[in-house]
Amino acid sequence: MSDQIKFIVEKLNQEPFKKNYNLITFDSLESMQLLQLLSDVLGEIDPKHAVDIREETPEQTAKRMLSLLGILKYKPPGSISDLSAFRQGLVTGSKPVIHPVLHWLLQRTNELKKRAYLARFLVRLEVPAEFLQDDTVAETNKQYEELMEAFKNLHKECEQLRTSGFSTAEIRRDISAMEEEKDQLIKRVERLKKRVETVQNHQRMLEIARQLRLEKEREESLAQQKQEQKNQLFHAEQRLQRVQLQLKEMHHAVVDSKPESLMKKLEEEIKFNSYLVTEKLPRELESKKKSLYFLQKVVVEPAMSQSDLNVLEIKINEVNAQINQLIEKRMMKYEPIDSKFSMYRQQASIIARKKEAKAEELQAAKEEMSNTERQMLQKTNQARELEGSEVLKGDEFKHYVNKLRSKNTYYKKKRLEIAEITAEYGILQRTEELLKQRHEAIQQQLQAIEDKKGISGYSYTQEELERVSAVKSEMDEMKGRTLDNMSEMVKKLNTMVADKKSNLAPVIKELRQLRQKCQELTQECDEKKVQYDSCAAGLESNRSTLEQEVKGLLEECIQEESNYRYINCMKRNIEVQLQRAKEEMKTYVSPDPQERRKAIRNLMVFLYFHGPNMKQVKMWQDFEQLMECKSECFLKQQNQTAIGQVIQEGGKDRLVL
Repeated sequence: MSDQIKFIVEKLNQEPFKKNYNLITFDSLESMQLLQLLSDVLGEIDPKHAVDIREETPEQTAKRMLSLLGILKYKPPGSISDLSAFRQGLVTGSKPVIHPVLHWLLQRTNELKKRAYLARFLVRLEVPAEFLQDDTVAETNKQYEELMEAFKNLHKECEQLRTSGFSTAEIRRDISAMEEEKDQLIKRVERLKKRVETVQNHQRMLEIARQLRLEKEREESLAQQKQEQKNQLFHAEQRLQRVQLQLKEMHHAVVDSKPESLMKKLEEEIKFNSYLVTEKLPRELESKKKSLYFLQKVVVEPAMSQSDLNVLEIKINEVNAQINQLIEKRMMKYEPIDSKFSMYRQQASIIARKKEAKAEELQAAKEEMSNTERQMLQKTNQARELEGSEVLKGDEFKHYVNKLRSKNTYYKKKRLEIAEITAEYGILQRTEELLKQRHEAIQQQLQAIEDKKGISGYSYTQEELERVSAVKSEMDEMKGRTLDNMSEMVKKLNTMVADKKSNLAPVIKELRQLRQKCQELTQECDEKKVQYDSCAAGLESNRSTLEQEVKGLLEECIQEESNYRYINCMKRNIEVQLQRAKEEMKTYVSPDPQERRKAIRNLMVFLYFHGPNMKQVKMWQDFEQLMECKSECFLKQQNQTAIGQVIQEGGKDRLVL
C-alpha cells in the first residue's frame, strides 16, 4: 500500500498536475479533495470531465466517474457485493476506493487518453428495435455505422503513418528540394531555347526531335505491352497445364473403374468430410474460442504483479488437489458397478483417439499430395523453360499412357500368377534347390571345359556383350527422339524469327530514314561548329593583340604621367629656391644698413652650421639604409627555413649552426 501511495504522489508532482504533495499531505486529504483530485485526473484523460465537483451533486459526480471508468474498462476488485461498496465508496470519497483507482489511472495515462478519445466516436448508441423499423431511422443508423467503420480505418492509417517514420520536416525538405530542381530545370530550358533560337531551321529540328521522343515512348510502351502479353500467355499456359493435368487424373480415375467403386470412393470422402465438419472442426473451433475468451479476459483485466500471480498459482494447485481427491473418491465409490462400463469407455476413447489420429494423417497426406502436385507443376514448367530438355508432348504422352496401361494389365496378370505360385511354393522349393545344385555342377563343368580349351570366361563375356548391345540400342533410340525434338524446336524458332522480322520490317525502314536525317543534321551541325570555332579563334586572337596594345599604352601613359608630376615638383622646388634667393639678394642690396648686417650675420651662421648639418643628414640617410637592410634580412630569415641559432652576447650576434 505504501508503494502505491508513493507512486501516486510521484506522478501527481510531475507534469501536468504539479501538486507538490508529500506522503503526509496526500494522506491527510479529505474526501471532497480526493474526489476533486480524481476528477482532475479524469479531466486530464478526457477534457470533458475537467469540472469542479462543487458545481454538481454527488450523484452526478458518481455517475459521471462511473461512466468514464466503465468506458476505460476499469475492473474493481471483489464480487458483486463489493461492487456496490465500490459505488458507495466512490460517492463518499473513501480512500481504499479512490487510491487504487488513482494508481490504475496514473499507471497508463497515455493509453487511457487514446481509449477515451476513441470512445467518443466508437461507443455505439443503443437504438431500440421498434425505432429501427422506421426507414429514415434505419438508414441514419446504417450511415452512422458506416461512418464509424470509416473512422476506424482512418485511425488505423493514421497510426501506421505515425509509426512509419515519415516526418513533415523531411517532406517539406523534399518539396523545397524538388522546387529548387524545378527552377533550375526551367532556367536550363530557357538557356537551351536561347541557344537553339540562333540555329537555322531550329523549329524543324525541334519537331524532328519531338517525333523521335514520341517514337521512343511508343517503342517503350509496345515493349511493355509485349512483356505483359508474354506474362499473360505464360500464366494461361500454366492454367492450361493444371486443367489438363486434372482432366488426365479424372480420366485415369475413370478408366478401369466401375460405378460401385466410384460410389464407394465418394461415400468414403463424404464420411471423412462429414467427420471433419461435425466432430473435428467444431471441437477445434470450440477450443480456439475458449482460448480466445480466456485471452480476452486476461487482456481486459488490469495488470497483475508477481504477488498476484503467486496467489493464483497457489489457488490453482489447491483446486487441482481437490479435483484429484474427488476423482479418487468417485472411483472408489463406483468402481465395482462401473467396471464394465469403464472398459467400454476406455475402448471408445482409444478408438476416438485413433480416429482423430487417422483423420489428421489423412489430412496431412492430402496436403502433402497437393504440395507434390504443385512441385510437379513447377518442375514441368522449369523443364519446359530449359533448352534441350525432354518433355513429353502429344502422341508421345499418349504412347506413354498406353504403355503404362499395358504395364498395369501385365502387373495384374503377374499378380495372379504370383498368387498361384505362392500356393505351389512349398512343392517347388525342393525342386528349386535341386535345380540350383545341378546348375552349380553344370557351371563347374563348363568352367572346366573352358579352362581346357583355353577360353575361360567366355560365357560371362558373352552375357556382358549382349547386355551392352541392349543398352546401346536403347541409347540410340533416345538419341533419335531427342534429335526429332530438337528439329521441331529449330523449326519453331525459325518461324518465330521470320514473324519477328516481318513485324519489325516497317519499323526498321522508318528507323533508317530517321538515321539518315540524323546523319545529315549531325553533318550540318559539325560544319556550323567548325565555322563557329574558326570565327571564335580569329576574334580571340584579335582580342588578345588589342589587349596587349592597350596594356602597353596604359603603361606608357602612367610613365608619362609620373614624369610629368616629377618635373612639376622639381619646377616648384626651383621656383621656391629662386624666390628665396631673390629675397636674400634684396636684403644684401637693401639701402638699410641694419638689414644688410642681419643678412650677413644669418649668412655667417648658415655657413658655420652647414657642414655639421650636412654630416647629420648623411648619418640619418645611412641609418635609414641600415634599418631597411635589417628589415629585409629579417623577412628573408622568416621566409627561409632556420639553418642555425643566433645568440646575442655583449652587443654581438653569433650564428650557431
